[in-house]
Amino acid sequence: MDKKTQIVLFSGVAITIILFLINIYLAGIVFILVVTIVMSMLIMQDSISHPDLDAELSDDAKSIILKNSGNATALNIHVALVPMNTEYDLPTLAVDATHSYPFDAMIQNVKAVITYENEEKVVFSKSYSLSALGNEYEPFKPMIPLFKWK
Repeated sequence: MDKKTQIVLFSGVAITIILFLINIYLAGIVFILVVTIVMSMLIMQDSISHPDLDAELSDDAKSIILKNSGNATALNIHVALVPMNTEYDLPTLAVDATHSYPFDAMIQNVKAVITYENEEKVVFSKSYSLSALGNEYEPFKPMIPLFKWK
């Protein structure tokens, strides 16, 4: 457990014990808040050092754009474009950075298979089906569209 998490846990338990002597209901409220904060801090520790690469086609369909939307630098990036028989490597891609790989002609349909790792040498792999006619990533699209979302 992280040192900050331990400090929050032990100080929260101490405040809960002191409030228990004054009023049991206040102690219960503080205990629930402390447990919620500690669980949030533990969940945040699990999401440290995770790069997240996304691939998409440019508007003119003449290049593939990679974007790192994670919270760590992606290292040793290998991109394979399946029907085009094209592969290329990228040494690093910083957080919130983009990289464009240009082509001579327009791309209609392609599958991009991306393999990369983080600073701790954990290997990640993703694949994207890219099309010039759409199928873009929609971050606000609901899982169950009850109403018209666009």
